[in-house]
Formats: sequence, structure tokens, C-alpha cells
Amino acid sequence: MQDETIIPEAENNVQLEQELLTVVNDHRNSLGLNQLEFSVVAYKYANKHTDYMISKGSLSHDNFSARASSINSEVTVQMVAENVAKDYDTAMEAFEGWYNSSSHKKTMEGDFTHTAVSIKKNVQGEFYFTQLFYKE
Repeated sequence: MQDETIIPEAENNVQLEQELLTVVNDHRNSLGLNQLEFSVVAYKYANKHTDYMISKGSLSHDNFSARASSINSEVTVQMVAENVAKDYDTAMEAFEGWYNSSSHKKTMEGDFTHTAVSIKKNVQGEFYFTQLFYKE
């Protein structure tokens, strides 16, 4: 029997990630806001957090300050924010869930320059989402 504390890193659903980035940027463009640039640094930390949430089996913003500091140690940023989600099957469902939450919507429409989204599936087949935003 496999040790429950050792969870192999889940694979990214790159197609869903790209779709969600496009949907968020299309929404921002419709409001006259700048398009967010993809950030490899944000992607690295989004992936780590998605793996963490999968290992815990729940959504969280645990260790957000450490994530923001880590991003800032690699890219000088003015501010960092994140949205997390779980149990959506499509990029549009995740976007709509965030859009219908005032705090998540505010983040998606915020004064940011860069973003990355990590979407991975747990062993039960449930998707976990982490989108990080920052402004240089």
C-alpha cells in the first residue's frame, strides 16, 4: 500500500490552463484593461500551490505570503494576488465561479501585469486551480 503522505506530482492540464488564461484576458480586454503576460515564475509557484492543495485535499491560500515573497525574490513586484478553485470541469466554469465572487472578480480585473494558472487533477479526477497575478 502506498504511503498516503507521498503524493506524486500531478500533471498539468496545459490545454485548460491556456483556455483559462485566454478567457481571463478576453474578459480584461472587454473592459479596456491590459492583457496579462504569462509568467514562468508565477507558473512555478502556482504549480507548487496546486500540488499542495491536492496533497491536503482542500482549497486554501495557505503560505500565500511566502509565495508572494518567493515571487518577489525572482521578479521585483509591487503586489501579488491569487485565485484558487476546485471541482470545475472547464476553464469557463472556473472563470464564471471567480467572476460571480466579488473578491475573485476584483483580482481578475485588478491592476496586474503578469499571471499564470496551474490546473491539475487529483487521483479522484477532480481539478484544482491556482491562478497567481502580480504587478511589476
